[in-house]
Amino acid sequence: MKKTLILLAHPNMAESNVNKALIQSIQNEPNITVHDLYATYKTVEAIDVAKEQALLLQFDRIVFQFPLYWYSAPAMLKEWQDKVLNYGFAYGPEGSKLAGKESKIIVSTGSPEYAYQSGFYNNFTLSEYLRPLQSTILFTGMDFKGIFAAYGAMKLSAEALEKDVKTYQTVLKTDDWSSSLFKFLAS
Repeated sequence: MKKTLILLAHPNMAESNVNKALIQSIQNEPNITVHDLYATYKTVEAIDVAKEQALLLQFDRIVFQFPLYWYSAPAMLKEWQDKVLNYGFAYGPEGSKLAGKESKIIVSTGSPEYAYQSGFYNNFTLSEYLRPLQSTILFTGMDFKGIFAAYGAMKLSAEALEKDVKTYQTVLKTDDWSSSLFKFLAS
């Protein structure tokens, strides 16, 4: 199995139902490492760029996992991108350190899936909201492998959460992220 790094950015994991369940379900997987940015850094100023860059180099896959906050990623993940994915490392003439690594976005939303379309209360698709992160992944030379979303976290039933957990485990444990099984996740 390919070595996978999950960059977890949840400002309040203690009160999370969805992300906590997802992360707990893969805690003992030998080739999956969870790096909780909010647990590691108390402030965005504390981000250790050299440590973060060295960590990224150790993995074949980079997963960005977070709850959708105001149609975007939480502040810690955005600041992490600004600091860590810098010129000479992630882009530029010498900045191809992430090129060829597979990357996926895993996101939880408060709203149900149907709300993410034109004419409904969120007005746009989830893919449209996540376009800046998708663009960052592509700009750094990583191979974008789509989005897995756990929708409706605020009113998610136990059965729906169990289904999301099983799909999450399958997504992370499958070596071939380009297989037809996961085409529905690509956005």
